Amino acid sequence: MTGLTGLRALVTGGASGIGLATARALAARGAAVAVLDLEPAGMPEPLFAVKADVSDDTSVRAAVDTAATELGGIDILVNNAGIGAVGTVEDNPDELWHRVLDVNVLGVVRTTRAALPHLRRSPHAAVVNTCSIAATAGLPQRALYSASKGAVLSLTLAMAADHVREGIRVNCVNPGTADTPWVARLLAAADDPEGERSALGARQPMGRLVTAEEVAASIVYLASPAAASVTGTTLAVDGGMQGLRPRPAVRP
Repeated sequence: MTGLTGLRALVTGGASGIGLATARALAARGAAVAVLDLEPAGMPEPLFAVKADVSDDTSVRAAVDTAATELGGIDILVNNAGIGAVGTVEDNPDELWHRVLDVNVLGVVRTTRAALPHLRRSPHAAVVNTCSIAATAGLPQRALYSASKGAVLSLTLAMAADHVREGIRVNCVNPGTADTPWVARLLAAADDPEGERSALGARQPMGRLVTAEEVAASIVYLASPAAASVTGTTLAVDGGMQGLRPRPAVRP
């Protein structure tokens, strides 16, 4: 993979899970990395932490400007901040719908909007949005979450079309069920955590949860010069869940 030395990256929701794995992977390849998060305290070096709330435009603009000043610019933006929701279309109140869409969709809008002036000055500008398999596959008990990620997928394509002639590439990754703190909390709340974990792994053809590091590697590729001709693309990192339909194993 092409090195990222000399490039400046900003990762939202970078204090844990896929975001932290991505920030570490970018830094390991030579990028200078700033992490925006609600609780960024205790970030390992060399990551630069900035406190920000992606649901608040003033907070986002101030944090992006702080990060750009610290890094000397922004070449790469990873829109990873997001929250989850469980339930059917009738289970979640309007207030939660507004909250999840505000963070998962408008959070991408706010951060990208604030970063665009910096990205336009970069000779290598890339935006990568963390989407989800929920955008392309019907998952039970994920109506609100799926709606928000479907919007992120469509937004990615629209942004790619809007900014391609400015030299800004926009792509997204669609992780399957990943071994992240949010999934760990869901499992902990289940009646049978081990059984639920096995069921989530089994619905992905590879038979296991995706790791945060695997998703991070895909984000780093899309952000890197190695993907210089890749824009408007969705990269599934889902253990084959979206495209494969293997036959059930034959029991002896």
